[in-house]
Amino acid sequence: MSSLSPLTVADYICQSLSANGIDTVFGIPGVHTVELYRALADSALRHVTPRNEQGAGFMADGYARASGKVAACFTITGPGLTNIATAMGQALADCVPMLVISSVNPTGRMGSGQGWLHELPDQRAFAAQVSVFSHTLLDPAELPQVLARAFATFHSTRPGPVHIEIPVNHFTTDMPEGCPAPARIPLPGRPSPDSARLADLTDLCRTAKQPVILAGGGAADAAALLQSLAERLDAPMVMTCNGRGILPDGHDLAVPCSPALPPVRRLIEEADLILALGTEIGPAEYDFYNSGAMQPKGRLVRVDIDAGRIMRGAKADLGLVSDTGLAVRALLDMLPADNAETGGKSRAAAAREAVSAVTSPMYLAGQKLLATIRDTLPEVIVAGDSAQPVYAAMMHFGTNRPRTWFCSATGFGTLGYAVSAATGAWLATGRPVVALVGDGGLQFNLGEIATAREIGCPLIIALWNNKGYFEIKNYMARRDIPTLGVDLFTPDFGLLATGFDCATEALVAPEQLSEALIAAAGRTRPTLLDIDEAGFLAAGEK
Repeated sequence: MSSLSPLTVADYICQSLSANGIDTVFGIPGVHTVELYRALADSALRHVTPRNEQGAGFMADGYARASGKVAACFTITGPGLTNIATAMGQALADCVPMLVISSVNPTGRMGSGQGWLHELPDQRAFAAQVSVFSHTLLDPAELPQVLARAFATFHSTRPGPVHIEIPVNHFTTDMPEGCPAPARIPLPGRPSPDSARLADLTDLCRTAKQPVILAGGGAADAAALLQSLAERLDAPMVMTCNGRGILPDGHDLAVPCSPALPPVRRLIEEADLILALGTEIGPAEYDFYNSGAMQPKGRLVRVDIDAGRIMRGAKADLGLVSDTGLAVRALLDMLPADNAETGGKSRAAAAREAVSAVTSPMYLAGQKLLATIRDTLPEVIVAGDSAQPVYAAMMHFGTNRPRTWFCSATGFGTLGYAVSAATGAWLATGRPVVALVGDGGLQFNLGEIATAREIGCPLIIALWNNKGYFEIKNYMARRDIPTLGVDLFTPDFGLLATGFDCATEALVAPEQLSEALIAAAGRTRPTLLDIDEAGFLAAGEK
């Protein structure tokens, strides 16, 4: 490998990111990171300035979910990192790749307890709680290896945020002589299935009479293969939130419903073979109502890229450590070419119908809202906050392709996500984007509307306005808890949107929505659609 002419650590970072497919950096410059920005100005990287580092992390999250590509964030020491930590926690919970590069106090001052600007007692240890790994760069010679480890994490195992902190005094340090030039890193391959276990799985599939597939976010990039497998086995496919769209909406075998719902649980528990593909079977989705672990009668097969995940939660009768796509491709090669007949279509239809029958009017209104968005803007990507229509979609909502619907209501479960995540998704894809958010959640990161306006993003903010934290209010009321702290002063969101130089429209009935969406998608600035919850619910009850 060729040697460098002198590059600083900051130069090396920016050039290495570009060489390895990262094209966008989110961040707010500060006195501890300005040398990164000197290097950034001379690079091919696009920089986007959020209004809070939490917004930077959510934008990187939405960018990655929509595109499958990694985005990077630059943050300052101390408050920059603590601000982005919530976004890192959400990305960690949902296995979203994100590279966070922060400064840290100079060597000799880190964790000194002297009270230097932005000092934390142990910043690396703090970041380690919300990342796959966190590394302090004490020797610039380590930088190529640390970056290689980060990109291998994004590519070859369960991804998530990676944090690298660099002492302020190192940004201007020259890389050591003989260090390899910034270049694309040769990454390890993704794991493929063990032949003996694959043979066992093939036998199970050949003899299954009532198979079911559980598909999670780890299978999103293998949608065509999973569709072939579902059709070959005549198996209903239950898709988690991050797996929605692996089977398109309307497919006879699609069950785009929460596996925590009783009708879906029955479908799974009555199966004689359960194929869990790219899903951790985590309680945030599979036991949302705290009703206890499922009790399946059949054999459970878990396919995951991470061996450790296979050993957590639901006990597998057979576990395959493999990339989902590689495992399914190999399985299809070993199965008979003819499709089986297991009553899969009728079993899937029964589960969907049973879910619809027990869905509340509030959730039906939310699902209709999402369906109108999907059908009006066929290329749309919807990012959901923690809001009532989002919970409705978690329960039952189908999309036409993967990576077009995601939310923060599962896993870490934060508020304030949607506006930034949708903005990141637009930057990654250029497709129409909708942020579905409640009035409480919107006030968490209201300033990020300015970021969307600044970059010319035609973001559509679908604001479900019920003037408070209504989901929590209902939860408290059902438990006879005084409903304190949930009724909010609600600002004039239309006036605020005008202040951000955005378009705005108040919607009081569902029939107004399609026309408003089409108009908003044609603009070059954000649009706020202030949706009156009462009007939409009243229309649904007629």
